[in-house]
Amino acid sequence: MDLGTWIAFVAATSILLVIPGPTILLVVSYALGQGWRAAAPTAVGVALGDFTAMVASLAGLGALLVTSAGLFTALKWIGAAYLVYLGIQLFRADATLEVEARTGATGPVRMALHSWIVTALNPKSLTFFIAFVPQFLDPARPLLPQASIVVATFVVLAFVNAFGYALLASRARTVVRSDRSIRILNRAGGSALVTAGLVAALARPQTQ
Repeated sequence: MDLGTWIAFVAATSILLVIPGPTILLVVSYALGQGWRAAAPTAVGVALGDFTAMVASLAGLGALLVTSAGLFTALKWIGAAYLVYLGIQLFRADATLEVEARTGATGPVRMALHSWIVTALNPKSLTFFIAFVPQFLDPARPLLPQASIVVATFVVLAFVNAFGYALLASRARTVVRSDRSIRILNRAGGSALVTAGLVAALARPQTQ
């Protein structure tokens, strides 16, 4: 993976991770109820969950690439269209972040395990990785080195994002519950997804 592709992946991932989803809702709920002590265990659980989901997705992509480079390219086209669809849906989504504080006594291991399960077993995450990650992979190059870079980068960014959300929720609760803030995130994230899908589709002829 060249530096330009990696930078593009970091930029796209950073923007997309900020969009609140089931994982972030769980992190925020623990932070609202448990305070800043929930930040580290929930962030670790999210990182491990994303690692699990990405490895599973990339294993499937690797098998597909070995079977047929043509099918892999077709998947990239489908993935680009799917990103545009997700972007439009997110842009039009309601500006709400319904989350309740988890105030019961909960240890760090349980919080980490819960975050890992929710993240790893979210079917939308697997679908998203299959659609998103191939846009940054070159089927003409060995998959394993590229996959290692992609996974390591995403997991680190996911940890930082979850940790940041937890700290923000524990110290500035009105921000994470602000309709205006969520609306901005939804529209920014939706625009980013549409842009990523269009760029991937338009760039396809140059990579063949």
